[in-house]
Amino acid sequence: MGPATVQDHAPRLLHHLRRRHAGCRLSANQDARPPPPSVRRVMLYQQGCFAGGTVLRVAKDLAENNRGARVLVVCSEITAVTFRGPCDTQLDSMVGQALFGDGAAAVVVGADPDVLVERPLFQLVSASQTILPDTDGFIKGHLREVGLTFHLHKDVPVAISKNIQQALEDAFAPLGIDDWNSIFWVAHPGGPAILDMVEAEAKLDKRRMRATRHILSEYGNMSSACVLFILDEMRKRSAEDGHATTGEGLDWGVLFGFGPGLTVETVVLHSVPL
Repeated sequence: MGPATVQDHAPRLLHHLRRRHAGCRLSANQDARPPPPSVRRVMLYQQGCFAGGTVLRVAKDLAENNRGARVLVVCSEITAVTFRGPCDTQLDSMVGQALFGDGAAAVVVGADPDVLVERPLFQLVSASQTILPDTDGFIKGHLREVGLTFHLHKDVPVAISKNIQQALEDAFAPLGIDDWNSIFWVAHPGGPAILDMVEAEAKLDKRRMRATRHILSEYGNMSSACVLFILDEMRKRSAEDGHATTGEGLDWGVLFGFGPGLTVETVVLHSVPL
């Protein structure tokens, strides 16, 4: 399993998120000109694996409250600083080193798409964040002389899975949706155990996590960049398989980011016709 690279994947993941009604959309754009120096920038560092959801939530707010704005979101993760020799007393650190990989991806978020030149791929309908109770210290990172050390509690998969139902209900109750197999899934692939337990708790068909598991198996856990890779994988496979929408033929979907806190980012998505 080799790490992903910016050259291989960032160009294919340069998209536009556009709003329809109350949400935003993701759409492709071939214009690769660099932005002018006057572009307003916001830097987010050391957010961890939930940040893929965070940046979409922040970009959605910026786009919908600044008419005509186009927000370039770049997630770039280099995990080499976590790599070091094995230690018998820190097996959790070894698990992290085995899972993590480098990767980068980009999307552009905007509202009110110009349908003559922009092609939406996904709509961002709503976004929220919550911190799970009694999980302080379950995922920790420390900057030390040896680099960045990660420490993962053995109950991280259990904590996430037992709270996933509430996160889904809070997000989809306004839409009257309670069948989690009727929506497409873009879940941060923190590791196989997390995906297995979430899948079991939500009683998901194995197909729902297909795109997520593919990205984990090919590139590892690339922290914030993972969910953008999964969105790209899903819309490509949907087209190749002849589905009617970018969300595997389904209309509604969910994007989850899981990370330190324990923090869960939940983004409600809507696909577009292919």
